[in-house]
Amino acid sequence: MTLASEGGMVQAIWHAVVMSLTMAWEILWALILGFLLSAVVQAVVSKEEMSRLLPDDRAGTIVKACGLGAASSSCSYAAVALARSMFRKGADFTSSMAFQFASTNLVIELGILLAVLMGWRFTVAEFVGGPLMIWILVVLFRMFLPRPLVEEARRQAELGVQGRMEGHAAMDMSLHEGSLWLRANSQEGRTAISHFFVMDWASLWMDLVGGLLIAGALAAWVPKHFWQAFFFEAHPLLAKIWGPLVGPAVAVVSFVCSVGNVPLAAVLWNGGISFGGVIAFLFADLIILPILNIYRKYYGWKMSAFLLITFYVAMAGAALVVELVFGALHLIPQERNARVMEEAISWNYTTWLNIGFLIVAALLVVRFLRTGGPAMLRMMAGEKSADRHGS
Repeated sequence: MTLASEGGMVQAIWHAVVMSLTMAWEILWALILGFLLSAVVQAVVSKEEMSRLLPDDRAGTIVKACGLGAASSSCSYAAVALARSMFRKGADFTSSMAFQFASTNLVIELGILLAVLMGWRFTVAEFVGGPLMIWILVVLFRMFLPRPLVEEARRQAELGVQGRMEGHAAMDMSLHEGSLWLRANSQEGRTAISHFFVMDWASLWMDLVGGLLIAGALAAWVPKHFWQAFFFEAHPLLAKIWGPLVGPAVAVVSFVCSVGNVPLAAVLWNGGISFGGVIAFLFADLIILPILNIYRKYYGWKMSAFLLITFYVAMAGAALVVELVFGALHLIPQERNARVMEEAISWNYTTWLNIGFLIVAALLVVRFLRTGGPAMLRMMAGEKSADRHGS
């Protein structure tokens, strides 16, 4: 390799890293705010009775599952682990899966991040398409999910196989007495908020960093004409159909889940994927390859395959409906200018917001460290080590 080629490679890598860092700086305050609001909700909403509240797949129960999911952590791995735990304790399988979907697609931090990085239309589409996707999934389960397969999955779930973030999913420091304000503003409430805040960051930092690095690399290295050809941007009608179909496939192989998907979604949107394709990509954090492997461990090969097919159909179907409805209402942005930044960090409102929220985050971390938080982190580290040596 010549010196010139080595220099070109270093320059290309540096360009990708700079784009990742500037993108991270652009969304930092929004991430902190989203995780803070999520921590507050988790501190005042108990997981204790979730299984009892989800005994069947009736419409009212599914609505409860969506509400409980939206109030939980946005970590995809924790959502999958908690759904399995609820199923083992007697919750209906369909309702558990609805809870799982809501946990990663209807949470506060995802909406805030989408609004900051891609615009309010994507946030609205996510929160319109999410319930629609869950409804499609429930219909598919009612039509095609055989009872013997559910019982086989329950027997497999009872084996107690560990998956990533099992301990995080089981953590419940929420308060049960007093008004929501008193719970959140009490000494115990503030401690619980700090623990949920830090533990959510600890569970998601790899996905966030991975998503930013992948997004930066794709934005820096992949020419725009490649994306335009791949997503059929020159053929508007075909692109509307192709986007929702290919969006989940791109997510499956990206290995990035939850809010870590948003920076990559911004790159795909700027590259030419359709509006519905972005939404389908965001929906698909629950069928990335590592999580499919967890389904295999939790429920067995047959149920894992069934979940992949039905999840994919629900994601693509809901995204296609979003594409058509938002197009008919003229709500699809005409400009592809998601905030995938290349310019250097400067003193503007984003910088001041980041400084303010970093101070808030620092106060929460200090409280976490003073109230037994490091022991929880050690438990999570031990859990990851055990998972690496598991089946």
